[in-house]
Amino acid sequence: MKKIRKVPIQIYLDPEQFKIIDRLAKASGKSKAATIRSCIAKYLDSLPLEKDPALNIMNLGASGRTDIAEKHDDYLTD
Repeated sequence: MKKIRKVPIQIYLDPEQFKIIDRLAKASGKSKAATIRSCIAKYLDSLPLEKDPALNIMNLGASGRTDIAEKHDDYLTD
């Protein structure tokens, strides 16, 4: 299995946020970094679909053609 490389980032937490993250980490047996990543993942999963940046790529190649699925080979060879 390929290990996913993590990107380092420095953040500043309010003291109360730090206490909560510290308690969550200790309760779950995870590191504070893993706990913060989990919180970020849950937040991102909760975003409404219209705010999902990945959806911005849809329709970038809109051609107006309605038969792409049936004739994709024909269009690719043109």
